[in-house]
Amino acid sequence: MDDQYLNVVMGIIMNAGNAKGLAHEALEAAKINDFEKANQLMTASNQSLSEAHDVQSEMLTKEAQGDHTEMNLYMVHAQDHLMTAITYQDLVKELIILYKKDAK
Repeated sequence: MDDQYLNVVMGIIMNAGNAKGLAHEALEAAKINDFEKANQLMTASNQSLSEAHDVQSEMLTKEAQGDHTEMNLYMVHAQDHLMTAITYQDLVKELIILYKKDAK
């Protein structure tokens, strides 16, 4: 396993983890009706998720061009982090909407 491969794996894991963590902070802000902070945190979460997705997209582009990516437990773990972050972020968005409705 080379450094480039590990950079891809870690790029996905770190950015997805940051996205999930920021989404959680946004949820905590929404719980106390600080919707401005929640929105700022979700914007930051979206940026981190976009960065993770960009790393993945680059890998998929290379795969489509014939540059095969090794699939092992590290890559499976990275993809799991990304999908979990996406799902969690989607859930937090819905919860923030509910908190806003409840605050009215």
